[in-house]
Amino acid sequence: MPETPRFARVPVVVTALAVSAVLLAVSPRYGYHRDELYFRLLGEHPALGYFDTPPLTPMIARVSIGLFGDGVTSLRVLPALVAALVVVLTALLSRELGGGRTAQVLAAAGVATATMVLVAGHTLLTLSIDLPLWVAAALFCVRALRGDGRWWLAVGAVAGVATYNRQLVVLLLAAVGVGVLAAGPRDVLRDRRIWFGALLALALAAPNLVYQATHGWPQVQMAAALEADDGAENRVMFVPLQALLLGPVQAVLQVAGAVRLWREPRLRCLVLAYAVACALMLYSGGRADYVVGMLVLLFAAGCGPAERWMSGAGRTAEHPARRPSERTAGRARRPSERAAGQTAGQAGRPSGRAGRRALLGGFLAAGALVSAVVALPVVPPASLEGSPVAAMNEVARESVGWPEFAARVAAVVRDLPPADRARAVLLTENYGEAGVLARYARQYGLPAVYSGHNELYRYGPPPASARVAVVVTDAPVRYGRSFASCERRGRIDNGVGLSNEEQHLPILVCHDPAAPWDRLWPRFRHYS
Repeated sequence: MPETPRFARVPVVVTALAVSAVLLAVSPRYGYHRDELYFRLLGEHPALGYFDTPPLTPMIARVSIGLFGDGVTSLRVLPALVAALVVVLTALLSRELGGGRTAQVLAAAGVATATMVLVAGHTLLTLSIDLPLWVAAALFCVRALRGDGRWWLAVGAVAGVATYNRQLVVLLLAAVGVGVLAAGPRDVLRDRRIWFGALLALALAAPNLVYQATHGWPQVQMAAALEADDGAENRVMFVPLQALLLGPVQAVLQVAGAVRLWREPRLRCLVLAYAVACALMLYSGGRADYVVGMLVLLFAAGCGPAERWMSGAGRTAEHPARRPSERTAGRARRPSERAAGQTAGQAGRPSGRAGRRALLGGFLAAGALVSAVVALPVVPPASLEGSPVAAMNEVARESVGWPEFAARVAAVVRDLPPADRARAVLLTENYGEAGVLARYARQYGLPAVYSGHNELYRYGPPPASARVAVVVTDAPVRYGRSFASCERRGRIDNGVGLSNEEQHLPILVCHDPAAPWDRLWPRFRHYS
């Protein structure tokens, strides 16, 4: 195995710090995303697990609020720092695969400006925590596959920790296992440390397995619900998004990275692992971003070939093919002519290198600009409607209008007669709506909020004393069958005309449940 190049510490760390600074600077714009509101709400109910998510991200939300205060930026401090970690890990991956200083800087800059990395660094999502764990696991796998079996223990440790965020890391391990069996190196299976790493992962993940087993395997139910809701669309978009999740320039280097890994027999299994993971996602209807960690691996692997291309190295550059007549003419030239030709060729190389660097740098800068506009809150909220950003970035679309949502519901509650207000509860269709009403409950003096969505179903039913419900719903007829009367009293308006999931939803005031709450409550349960 060739000697590992020196780590380009200064430019990589500067790039990492720069992306964190930018992410924190823009974090207050737009506002909460629905998932952040949900994690904030779940964090108020500490548990070993939740129906639709393991405990790590909700606990990060709780700790972030405790450390930095109850605000949007508070929740986004850790994602911004984690994005910096992804930058460093990607550069280390490039270095591990033979990338020199230029390749490492390219890897750092390319991942720092990648669309999904910016999205994950801007907003507290499960992806925000998954991404560095997957990239770290990929780095440790590369080291272990190349012969240092000690790193299998590190792979196991990272995988075990990752299960507290999402169980998707099992997909990575299974895909790598299939790749090893199909393409080698099978000798790693005789190394006891790989099995110790597997046992370590299992031991760390055991509380998650116990939670799943004792709660009816909710992750299986959630996977079925997500496949039913979005599986068909996910399958259609899966392949195109593989070229867009990081960016077009990064996609070209992903292809170069796959070729580079395939040419090294001990790492060939990682290319097959990516293919297996994609096949499993297509079969199950999973989202394209579920394998973004493996795209980062391919991109990092492609930075080494890109470095050699920029420097003019490689077989074609070093030993250009010449026709026989040219070779003969070359032998017949006098020494002074040969020296002059060599000098001229050497003089031409720097300009070629500079041109290639400028070309790749220009494309990367253009891609970075597009990624920033798409992934970050750059476009004013009032200009989002009808824009490509709103169409492409669900996170941006669903991060606008939440304070206005709470204010509209609060206005309806405020207009209730005092007797109705005293016995009222709030009902919502999804966890984002429930989360924002819980967030602004103290500010507006709102009653307790309930929802049948995912984990929130377990926090109900409302108390028997609740005879009035202020309901935000896209299905008024369903509530009309559950109460003696329901009347529309308002509607949601985010104030900028943006068509997102909450815009123009009706706000109902319903009186007198048609049955006791514990009998009605199962009607409101739904997963997505």
